[in-house]
Amino acid sequence: MAEKNQVATVKLSERDFQALPLQQKNDYLRTVSGKEKLDLIVGDADAKRLAAALPPQELFWLMKEVGEADAVDLLRIASAEQAVFIMDMELWDGWTFSEEQACHWLTYFMEGGEARVHELLKHLDYELLQLLLSREIVVGGGIGDQGNDEERQGDYDHTFDDVFMIKFKNPKHSQLIGAFLSMVVKLDNELYTALMEGVKGDVDLELEEQCQRFRTGRLQDLGFPPLEEALSIYARIHPDHFQLQGGKEFAAAAEGGQLMPVFAGEGTLLERALGLAGSDILMQELNYLVNSALVAEGEAFHEPESMLGVMHRVCGYLNIALERLAAGDERKAAQILAEEELKRLFQLGYSIVLQLKFVARDTETVDYATGKLLAGLKAKRPRFYRGLDADGVDGYREFRDLDDVRRVSDLLAQLQGQ
Repeated sequence: MAEKNQVATVKLSERDFQALPLQQKNDYLRTVSGKEKLDLIVGDADAKRLAAALPPQELFWLMKEVGEADAVDLLRIASAEQAVFIMDMELWDGWTFSEEQACHWLTYFMEGGEARVHELLKHLDYELLQLLLSREIVVGGGIGDQGNDEERQGDYDHTFDDVFMIKFKNPKHSQLIGAFLSMVVKLDNELYTALMEGVKGDVDLELEEQCQRFRTGRLQDLGFPPLEEALSIYARIHPDHFQLQGGKEFAAAAEGGQLMPVFAGEGTLLERALGLAGSDILMQELNYLVNSALVAEGEAFHEPESMLGVMHRVCGYLNIALERLAAGDERKAAQILAEEELKRLFQLGYSIVLQLKFVARDTETVDYATGKLLAGLKAKRPRFYRGLDADGVDGYREFRDLDDVRRVSDLLAQLQGQ
């Protein structure tokens, strides 16, 4: 045990890392992040096994942390399960499938060659493949088609098997889709035939709904709620009528891996309370709340800055709720975290900030800085204007504490009194 602890705390060179047994490599990787973790994995003789040991969520965040361009080598060795998770995250904006994103990620995975594509085909939903192809090609011909070859080929761009005729809908993707289909017909002709017959039937809307259901089920297993449940965290409550209920029961749905590190904000009441009440179960609940907020935002998964912004929002609203309920008492705040559903605390913090939005909607100004303040408050998710901070940056951030709320509330009162 002492040796493992030493591995986890001492800074290792790449050479020393490579000399470790596989399990100790995995242990050490948990102590580093970002570019260092990436370089250690892809530079190791056990690269594929080290990458496969990462939970899909962790590999996804690592890719976001370092950027897609720098993560190409990591994507080449990601397991099929990890690749499916990446596509579950990236191919959807809420309920809407993006064929543009699908082609973008298909390009990455095809760079691994036929063996990589063959492995991936075994794990991708048939319906997802059919949905993508239905957006990209028109299929003619088929088994039993009676038209002569000249007539059949006249209206189409290509055939891969002299049975089905293909016409590409999107010239931008035609080369990629053509290369993909040439692999599929070679690697799994039965699948290719089924896909061509399926695309001819073209029931796009039903396919999209089916794919979303399959995706939702996979993500639930990893600690991500369905969209309807995720949106419920933004249910409004009246702050003056909020009462602690206690008796929290940990929900099995909150179990699941961590997508990204959650930072409560240095020196905040939330951070101090988590330090007193912190447990694996509480952190799982907090992770599930962050995941819920990410699912509710939809597009947030595409950019690491957006993901971090959502995490800061969750922690900010929880901190605002604790400051209102515990008035700076760390032990009371810790007890509230242990006994109260974090979702309810989030709703309280959100509703407190939302009151500012309602006031801002009825407030007008011609002043630039004040206009920026009001614009941030009127956004779908109200945001704090950083021009009020000491550094005076002309931008926005999430609300962090009740002091933010008071400052904005006082300014709105002054504007309305003018």
